[in-house]
Amino acid sequence: MHYAYILRSIHLPEQTYIGSTADLKTRLVDHNMGRSSHTAKYRPWKIAFYAAFPDKQRALEFEAYLKSHSGKAFSNKRLL
Repeated sequence: MHYAYILRSIHLPEQTYIGSTADLKTRLVDHNMGRSSHTAKYRPWKIAFYAAFPDKQRALEFEAYLKSHSGKAFSNKRLL
């Protein structure tokens, strides 16, 4: 399985991060350990939403959608 996910900063709840991975638990640990320069300054993180997909391409497509203008509006209204 592959996952598209949205993280929310615990200390700054208005700060979110959208990504995709094949190993969600390990990726969350990576974000919380500061191994991603994009998320290190807003840690710790919690998973606010994730969706599982049978293949990597679909997870990447949904990640791209969530990062789009309409995807952000959808996630703010329906997912977060």
